Amino acid sequence: MAAVNGAGSDNQPAKHQEVGHKSLLQSDALYQYILETSVYPREPEPMKELREVTAKHPWNLMTTSADEGQFLNMLLKLINAKNTMEIGVYTGYSLLSTALALPDDGKILAMDINRENYEIGLPIIQKAGVAHKIDFREGPALPVLDQMIEDKKFHGSFDFIFVDADKDNYLNYHKRLIDLVKIGGVIGYDNTLWNGSLVAPPDAPLRKYVRYYRDFVLELNKALAVDPRIEICQLPVGDGITLCRRIS
Repeated sequence: MAAVNGAGSDNQPAKHQEVGHKSLLQSDALYQYILETSVYPREPEPMKELREVTAKHPWNLMTTSADEGQFLNMLLKLINAKNTMEIGVYTGYSLLSTALALPDDGKILAMDINRENYEIGLPIIQKAGVAHKIDFREGPALPVLDQMIEDKKFHGSFDFIFVDADKDNYLNYHKRLIDLVKIGGVIGYDNTLWNGSLVAPPDAPLRKYVRYYRDFVLELNKALAVDPRIEICQLPVGDGITLCRRIS
């Protein structure tokens, strides 16, 4: 890890302090400045604790970055979200960010194929006093979404939906979520800049999983850009997050 000031030595590039960082900022030192000036000092203690616990997990790259967690927390407050959904939970950093932002009677339908990872963060979520807002479902999300689509009472019932799961199913999720989010509500798709690989040349040396999912992310971005039912805003926060506001 680099020194706190983010400076490298002997012409070696500085490295982010943030474990599993996904920032696309060209300057590691600038990203570190953002974290230390605007993010970490305001990070709620339970989120800090969960971030530090997750950092010890071998798959820590899967976690939501601290700056993105801060962004989601403020976004939910700005849109006065109350009924939300999260597809892809991992240890629950973004889930905790959401739970802390919602009113006491707010609800989150949270789905992940791995309950074991969720239970790493669950004691911290419980200690934060927000576990009662969370309805966790273990297993694939698509069958649950299909059941909800069949029941008209769920149509247009969600204020906000966050998707950070299997990229090869993002378009399948979108086809269903567009009916479940309310008009004026927001769907957020994470990792839509995919490690910066979307503009990499064909012969670029990419990690196997990055190369595999890249085409799915490209397909999603093209589809969202021309979907007349939504307004979109793609932000270079974390690994890229695309916000979709349903308008019809």
